Amino acid sequence: MRIALTGSIAFDYLMTFPGHFGEHFIADKLESISLSFLVDKMIKRRGGIGPNIGYTMALLGGTPTLFGTVGQDFGEYRAWLEQNGVDTTAVKVIEDDFTASFFATTDYDNCQIASFYPGAMSHAGEVKLSSWEGEPLDLVVISPTDPQAMIQYVEEAQALNLPYLYDPSQQTVRLSGEELRQGVEGAYALFVNEYEFSLIEKHTGMTGDEIKDHLEIMVVTKGDKGSIVITKDEEFIIQSVTPEKIVDPTGIGDAYRGGFLTGYSFGLDLKLCGEMGALAASYCLETDGPQSHYFTKEAFITRFREHFDDQGKLDILLES
Repeated sequence: MRIALTGSIAFDYLMTFPGHFGEHFIADKLESISLSFLVDKMIKRRGGIGPNIGYTMALLGGTPTLFGTVGQDFGEYRAWLEQNGVDTTAVKVIEDDFTASFFATTDYDNCQIASFYPGAMSHAGEVKLSSWEGEPLDLVVISPTDPQAMIQYVEEAQALNLPYLYDPSQQTVRLSGEELRQGVEGAYALFVNEYEFSLIEKHTGMTGDEIKDHLEIMVVTKGDKGSIVITKDEEFIIQSVTPEKIVDPTGIGDAYRGGFLTGYSFGLDLKLCGEMGALAASYCLETDGPQSHYFTKEAFITRFREHFDDQGKLDILLES
């Protein structure tokens, strides 16, 4: 199954300030604030929702195709993704700009000052589903990227009768109620967390049952409380997998999606897909960054069977 991933592509620059921001803010001088913090640590990570999902899919033997726009600085990142099994042929380079970048500085209190530069991501709408000339697409994942591009992908997928998984997550607050409703009403599947589901209900004016009636599949993630996979006829409660250690939660939702989508692409039942997502999320939580985790398919299956019963079905991963 060929799955297209349309989410953001970005670099994360994460810095640590060895102090407390609050000690340097003067309440009656905030209108003329001018501060510079000397940081003692910086980490540059490969990030973005599209590549994060695709990386986990590729580890499990999936064949994701990344759609999006990047800047002149993407060369090494592209090579790394291709080396790890993510197809980047639909990624367009905007030569006079930089790849989207997130800059965050965190102090000893875990307070954070951050900036996000969209850069080349602002051109995401230039990469169209209708222009794809490769192997026919079976499913499109519409994840957070430039809001206008997300609207465009919904319209294109509906016009092409192409099933899509709607995953507005961080951009839920940037899309209007009408835009969210259009995305939900034409979707094959919806991925949200509990809070995002409530936001969609509020902004669209739709009840939970009305939202479900438009979908074949809905997945609601609940952090360490697990997730729920819902169809028109069934509901599966998916337990989370306790991590061996907790290092960094960045990207665990993307890893869950990667595990779920890989299972789905292999035709596994939805309960197994959710359980694959839960284990993939735990692997991500145990490492520093959204694409730092690694496992072989054999190791994944062995660990999976310590928590869930797949009745031997995950052996299909070893055939890819």
